[in-house]
Amino acid sequence: MLSDVLRFSSFFGVLLNRMAANPRTFADTRRTVLAAHKASTTENKMSFYDSWSELYEQDVMLLDYRAPLLVAETLAAVMQEDRDQVLVLDVACGTGLVAIQLQRLGFCNFHGVDGSEGMLELARSKSVYQTLQKCILDTESLPASSGIYDVVVIVGALSEGQVPHTILPELHRVTKPGGFICMTTRTNSSNQLYKKQLQVVIEEMEQQKLWERVRVQEIKHWEKATSEQESKYISGIIYTYRKSRSQD
Repeated sequence: MLSDVLRFSSFFGVLLNRMAANPRTFADTRRTVLAAHKASTTENKMSFYDSWSELYEQDVMLLDYRAPLLVAETLAAVMQEDRDQVLVLDVACGTGLVAIQLQRLGFCNFHGVDGSEGMLELARSKSVYQTLQKCILDTESLPASSGIYDVVVIVGALSEGQVPHTILPELHRVTKPGGFICMTTRTNSSNQLYKKQLQVVIEEMEQQKLWERVRVQEIKHWEKATSEQESKYISGIIYTYRKSRSQD
């Protein structure tokens, strides 16, 4: 436990040093986030995230981005025992913010995948993950065998212009029967079409009894808005599902 506290403190110490060396304003962050949604090709997107990786954690702090913490608390609430035994796949893991929060709550075993080598380099530096692999999530299958993960999470990547909703069957495939899948998306106006399409797939898989709903949480203050057409904060949603035990 002490080693976890020291590692967590070290993480924030490094982040504060980066912020001192590269001070950012909310206006800087706003321009970067808006640019993230303009990258058209997969190659351009990955190049953008590579270049953003060093400033990413500063920017999410300026955005008051709470999804990693909220998802970790959600999973801790539904998995109250043996958290140190479960194996977690962090899809679109970025720099490792979700794993850091899960580790703080007693989860210990993490595999991560992301399409950006720059993001993966920072995730490696945290020494949280046992394995990290590069995977272009809109064109490739997840680099994992079927039914091996107790928990699969994808936080912040299911939205317009990022990871397509067609990845949901892959999330289901790599999850153990009886395992948990936790997903997030934004519910602000610019992401409504994507959210609608995502929910169609979620509900179809539920009707097919591939998984069952555990909890769906709507979060009013997801992160600070970057569009002038929206209020101070945008909203988001956390979907937690459990894979049917009868599935292979």
